[in-house]
Amino acid sequence: MFNLALEDVRAWIKSHGWSKIALQMPEGMKSKAIQIVQKLADGLDCQFIIIGDPCYGACDVYRGFEDFADALVHFGHARIPSINVSDNVLFVEMRVDPDMSDLVSEALPLLGGRVGLLATIQYIESIPIVRSLLEKAGKEVYIGNGDSRIAYPGQVLGCNCSSAEDVNEKVDSFIQIGEGDFHALAIALDTGKDVIVLDPVKREIREMSEKRDRILRQRFALINTAAEARRFLVIVSAKTGQRRLKTAEDAVRLLNSKGRYGAIVVLEEINPIALMPYDVDAYVNTACPRVAIDDAVMYKRPMLTYAELEIVLGLRDWGDYVFDKIKE
Repeated sequence: MFNLALEDVRAWIKSHGWSKIALQMPEGMKSKAIQIVQKLADGLDCQFIIIGDPCYGACDVYRGFEDFADALVHFGHARIPSINVSDNVLFVEMRVDPDMSDLVSEALPLLGGRVGLLATIQYIESIPIVRSLLEKAGKEVYIGNGDSRIAYPGQVLGCNCSSAEDVNEKVDSFIQIGEGDFHALAIALDTGKDVIVLDPVKREIREMSEKRDRILRQRFALINTAAEARRFLVIVSAKTGQRRLKTAEDAVRLLNSKGRYGAIVVLEEINPIALMPYDVDAYVNTACPRVAIDDAVMYKRPMLTYAELEIVLGLRDWGDYVFDKIKE
């Protein structure tokens, strides 16, 4: 069970004397939103307002909360250090520290001698425990330091695997502690190394190479499809932590230099319906890189990353394919 640190949240609210609090949480938490409000409200003379829009991470702090609340509590993610957020936003990281010993034992035959260790924020406290178990089994363990988007050593985001990049040349494979395959796929695409998921919820381990290779085949097919495209829509996110306007402007300049056309569109939510009106041959996504990677089949036209556009335009070789990531 995740630690929601509700007493700490209540103390934070009480210490500032705020009367209206907005609550933002990921989709998986919203079924518990009413119970969370009831627990927070006990003994507080305060109104709570739930943000109903989707929340994709710490890159997606709800910008308009001050229109109807004094402060915002953002559940489920760690603050991204490079993003300037006001002092009336509290990040609640929701830590959990499960027993990982059986999963580590099961993963050992799949690992080389040198292992990189990573985790999502919820399981960041499991890193030293898993490290100890691996070292007792004779493994060399490396924990990387990420760039300015990363709050903790070994932490991984779906858009940024710089903690893995930091030790990639030193390791044979990676372990990622967390639920699902979202973060592990990013590590596999970014590093090219084998990635083993230790999933504390399903109590299973998974290896990501087959899924990575399938995604890469899909990406190469999309790049080929876009080779003859003449008109491109370059997508910029309105979300503060995903906004890469300079990258979009660079994409338009590249397109123009190669005799193609690019127009920039800014969107809060990127989906097929929002893009349907535009008469273009392909899209270039500069928002969350996972829109292009994970949602490609939803779009009738190719959805490229910036690096994939460089391949289309002949400015990057096929063998130099790179995973798009946000580092700003």
